[in-house]
Amino acid sequence: MPTLPREQPEPPPAEPHEARRMAESFGVDARRYDQSRAGYPDALVTRIVAGSPGPDVLDVGCGTGIAARQFQAAGCAVLGVEPDARMADFARGLGLEVEVASFEAWQPAGRTFDTVIAAQSWHWVDPVVGTVKAARVLRPGGRLAIFGHVYEPPAEVAEPFAAAYRRVAPDSPLSGQPARRPLDLYQAAYAKVADKIRETDRFDDPEQWRFDWERSYTRDQWLDLLPTTGGLTQLRPDQLAEVLDAVGDAIDSLGGRFTMNYTTLAATAVFVGPS
Repeated sequence: MPTLPREQPEPPPAEPHEARRMAESFGVDARRYDQSRAGYPDALVTRIVAGSPGPDVLDVGCGTGIAARQFQAAGCAVLGVEPDARMADFARGLGLEVEVASFEAWQPAGRTFDTVIAAQSWHWVDPVVGTVKAARVLRPGGRLAIFGHVYEPPAEVAEPFAAAYRRVAPDSPLSGQPARRPLDLYQAAYAKVADKIRETDRFDDPEQWRFDWERSYTRDQWLDLLPTTGGLTQLRPDQLAEVLDAVGDAIDSLGGRFTMNYTTLAATAVFVGPS
């Protein structure tokens, strides 16, 4: 999955799934992560469920279960796979069944599913190994759906953030990125995901979906979310405080709140069987 600069949960390496330290940093404050992160459009969940042959869902990299709970509410039986035990424990506390493992190492033990989803997590999975494994655990006619958010704060918020991040973490790979990046970059990344699915010859022709929506954030809401993102989970407390102060001042200058434009992108295909 693509990388958004700093505010976003995705990392910058060309092969994000290899950035294990960042990948396993989100459980530092699982409760904050769960409470501050946005859910997924109801239209996306409805479309995935309607296009699947049954109710059994495997959620790859389920985290605290944000997407899994939405699928549960839609009538699905969800099993989560999550490499971070802290995130898995939090999800279990909310009634989800979760097994702790990376998807590549996870043992299905003969189990199969009607749907495999990866919500804001596929960039942490080896794209070749993961796609083949998804095919192994899907029933014929089952759906693979990989999706995530693209969101960029307005320039009035993003630019002070980028400047503060460069000051406190000049050696971070994230420091060299622009404050905002165009949607086209993320659409191209999802097109690559679709290409990997197509290359297995085990799925029908992948589709790419797009859902546009918006959400308003107060100063406190945005400052609560920021520490859960990949660029900030590994900062020292003093570094984090400096970044949050800069962003808070920027939001104050906008009247204490701003509107975020979200785009949720998905690459999805139906499993047709072994090649």
